[in-house]
Amino acid sequence: MKKINMVALVLYSMSFLAQDEVPTTDSTKYWSVQGQNTLMLNQAAFSNWVGGGANNIGWIAGTNYNMTYEKSKDLWENNIILGYGQNHTEGIGSRKTQDIININSNYGRKISPNWFASAGVGLATQFAPGYTDGNNPNATKISNFMAPGYVNAGAGFTYRPNDNFTATLRPANARWTFVTDKDLQRKGVYGLKNDGDSSLFQFGFLGTAMYKIKLMENISLINTASVFSNYLDHPERLVLSYGGILNLKINKYISSVITLDVLYDHNQIKKTQLKQTLGVGVAYTIENGIKRTANKDVQSWR
Repeated sequence: MKKINMVALVLYSMSFLAQDEVPTTDSTKYWSVQGQNTLMLNQAAFSNWVGGGANNIGWIAGTNYNMTYEKSKDLWENNIILGYGQNHTEGIGSRKTQDIININSNYGRKISPNWFASAGVGLATQFAPGYTDGNNPNATKISNFMAPGYVNAGAGFTYRPNDNFTATLRPANARWTFVTDKDLQRKGVYGLKNDGDSSLFQFGFLGTAMYKIKLMENISLINTASVFSNYLDHPERLVLSYGGILNLKINKYISSVITLDVLYDHNQIKKTQLKQTLGVGVAYTIENGIKRTANKDVQSWR
């Protein structure tokens, strides 16, 4: 009987506490998710065409997501850019036309209306091997997954006046270059000091910026740029990069996307690198969560 009374007392106490329990806060309401998934196609076919030509078909698939958590003085931004594409030409075979993995996460604590003390990490590499002749395996291999792979980690300050512009300055930033493919672990390749080395450590300044602009109805441009200077060796040899994505929205699901990437990295090649793609296809946009600024005039860049 005492055991029954004790159980009844415990159950009564639990029910009493449950009634007085303070409601928990729904943390999802502080998240904003914006993303676009694309599948771009191109094709050409010839039959008895005097002007000549080779049948070909190509595709590029990609995803570009921005996930931001903002509450009180906390700001946590995460960006994921993935893309891969190939083109198959009759008589030549398949060649890679797009290959990118770019993931960044940055946390900031507000110290003034538009400034945050921040720290973050980032990863940049590719999915598949790269060769001097597209992705022809009979040609000389020049890159692979995590060869090179770049990892950045550092602390500094982030300036973010609105949803359309973000700039991060890290006067203390560690940068690791990884070359995990043994075929590429040779002195001088991606800055490696000795044959057999698999990584290179650098420490310096990293500056990044992202600017979104709506050019006209259904046409938007996303610009990203970065600069890195290595304090430890030849700080004047800046690593410079720019990426532009021009989105021409035809309707809810059909878009044309033009991309431009420019890169200069002395450790890769002592020349300016340029890559441009153009495609028309399916683009599905996801937009969930809160608007992250009170100024609604800057929300219509999409």
